[in-house]
Amino acid sequence: MLALTRRKSESLVVNNNIEVTVLEIRGDQVKIGISAPKDVPIYRKEVYLQIQEENRASLESGKLEKLRDIL
Repeated sequence: MLALTRRKSESLVVNNNIEVTVLEIRGDQVKIGISAPKDVPIYRKEVYLQIQEENRASLESGKLEKLRDIL
């Protein structure tokens, strides 16, 4: 993991097309802004993990095979 120190209004760039900016700092909370192309999905980690778990559950339940049979 790369750890960086940034102040309010400072940014970092990821992969030449994603910019992460520190918008506000209040106590132990940091508000960030992310500028990225529309085709780049951005999720909070807890939402991302939930999506992954739901996808895994769907694969295990065989719903994907049933969908393939319909198509």
